[in-house]
Amino acid sequence: MSGRKVFTAGEVLQAADVNDFLMDQSVMVFAGTAARGSAIPSPSEGMISYLEDSNVWEGYTTSWARLGGKILQVVSATKTDTFSTTSTSFVDVPDLSVSITPTATSSKILVMFDAIGSTTNAGDLVLINIVRDSTAIAQSTGSGTQNQSYAAFPASTTASHHFGLTFSDSPSSTSALTYKIQTAGFTAATRYIGRYASNDGYRSVSTITVMEVAG
Repeated sequence: MSGRKVFTAGEVLQAADVNDFLMDQSVMVFAGTAARGSAIPSPSEGMISYLEDSNVWEGYTTSWARLGGKILQVVSATKTDTFSTTSTSFVDVPDLSVSITPTATSSKILVMFDAIGSTTNAGDLVLINIVRDSTAIAQSTGSGTQNQSYAAFPASTTASHHFGLTFSDSPSSTSALTYKIQTAGFTAATRYIGRYASNDGYRSVSTITVMEVAG
């Protein structure tokens, strides 16, 4: 790399100047890494390129590396009121839904959810699912007939349980994705998100946050 050069009016532009100053200091656009490798088999330190297939900028030191840090975008939603249901099938929790469009297929999506849950039946469960579009993710496995991301078992109707979920998803997509929270129970008892079952005066906000993390 030859550093920076200021050209004067009327100066003859030499081929060496184009190669040493203009090429190395420009942002070069390529369809992808294969096209870039063919065009620049021996890159110089400080080169910057843009890849159209993944929509990312990369800089070269001893290897090509993505520019702009690891956290590429953050989207969140906050629910300040409460939600109740008697459904034994998973249903959406209103307002706990966010949309994010990853910039690269290699990106991870870090999903974080926080809320309290309770039930009018001390023997019931408050089940929680994290859903990407129509697919439940972060699922438990085993012999159970209803796998889920998280389950709370309130000791009594005067208690509530805190939900805190964090999951790293690998959607391998650059399309718009919707992440949302769903809840269900084993019985037809009323379950609440954001409040105690026995006292509506005890409330808490619920949040969902998703971050795109560079792969």
